[in-house]
Amino acid sequence: MKRPYPGLAPMMGLVTVFLDTVGRVSIVDATLEDIQRSRAQVYPTSPPFSWITGPVRSDVAIDEGSAPARDRAAIPLRWYTPSGTGSPRPLVVYFHGGGWVQGSTRMYDPLCSHLAAELDAVVVSVDYRMAPEHRAPTAAHDAIDVTRWLRENADHGVDRDRIALCGDSAGGNLSAVVAQQLRGLRTADGEPVIRHQALIYPATDMTMASPSIAEHSQGAVLTEAKILAFRALYIGDADDAVEFTDPLVSPLFGDVAGVAPALVQTADLDPIRDDGLRYGEALRRAGVPVRVTNYVGQPHGFASVPGIARSGAQHRAELVCELRRHLVQED
Repeated sequence: MKRPYPGLAPMMGLVTVFLDTVGRVSIVDATLEDIQRSRAQVYPTSPPFSWITGPVRSDVAIDEGSAPARDRAAIPLRWYTPSGTGSPRPLVVYFHGGGWVQGSTRMYDPLCSHLAAELDAVVVSVDYRMAPEHRAPTAAHDAIDVTRWLRENADHGVDRDRIALCGDSAGGNLSAVVAQQLRGLRTADGEPVIRHQALIYPATDMTMASPSIAEHSQGAVLTEAKILAFRALYIGDADDAVEFTDPLVSPLFGDVAGVAPALVQTADLDPIRDDGLRYGEALRRAGVPVRVTNYVGQPHGFASVPGIARSGAQHRAELVCELRRHLVQED
């Protein structure tokens, strides 16, 4: 069994080694069948597993739905609605991680139900289409189309004038893309509809120019070889493949002027740490209000295991605080 990555807390080191080596095929070697099998995996929601991933909140109802994409495909949605009634609630649109290849909405029940309960907001997790069956920019188009559809059609007691975007890793990438592409959405009073974007260790540069990729090339959870594999599956090498600098896949190369205020959370031992730090700096240079927090001693993916991440509680508290600050309607 491989050794834990240097710098990790002992329990985090053991769990990352387990996740990397037990019952999994590395994305570097995975076949399409392996990838599809991994998408169907869901961690148990009862102890002792929930001690690591966090509980699924019992005071939040979870429902299924769908929204149409531009090619008329139905994109599955997972709705999280807090118990109780009252004023229309803000909407948080969540995009899950997994390198645009793996992951599922169900794997994010602990985090999404936590956000719904703590924010008293409706959270919608988007099951965008993934590679290699659907290469870029399909995931970005799905994210844009679903967010626009929710703005026009969301029910469940949603205030459609107060929307935030949130996502981790590949989902952070999609959140940033949507924030750029839909910055023009306005309320009847001319205020921005998208109030905030919370980006958790986002991938922002497909050219792989971030120095942290070489610094942590053999990192826990994510390595340089895995990043290359995810990129190859997502972008492909066909003649009509999108360019690495296309803002639909690399938001760092997009126009960020006037996008929603942002929270960027990075993991210090993460190969794509500098993707987030560089994106935060680009937002700051453009005059966009941004808070950037680098979580020391944490690997890529730490937000999914808050029970063992030394900064798990702080990460969630900061995430909720920043989203609430931009979403809560002032009296």
